[in-house]
Amino acid sequence: MEPTTARVDSWVWAVRLAKTRSAATAACKAGHVHVNGERAKPSQPVKIGDEVRLRTADLERTVKVARLVVKRVGAPVAAECMVDLTPPPPPREERPITVVRDRGAGRPTKRERRDLEKLRGH
Repeated sequence: MEPTTARVDSWVWAVRLAKTRSAATAACKAGHVHVNGERAKPSQPVKIGDEVRLRTADLERTVKVARLVVKRVGAPVAAECMVDLTPPPPPREERPITVVRDRGAGRPTKRERRDLEKLRGH
């Protein structure tokens, strides 16, 4: 029999949104986890249908709870426990080619400085 509610930190860890349970708890305490738009404490219960937002260093994940689990599960089962609502990331901007100088090559010559300034758009 499945539980009707689960702790938000335990659920975030169980569905592999956080690497460790303590990392999930720390994210909740730091205010990086929101349940249905409200800031979540680690012990806050989640139920099926809730929207969980988790902000990590590089991106913000938004998922909807589809199934409750309290023990860590494998990646295929974890994918069944949530519906990913995260928008796709914007396309990467193409960066101009940069000039790479050998380490210890000394100061750039006047010609090399002009080329560097031209690349930087000066």
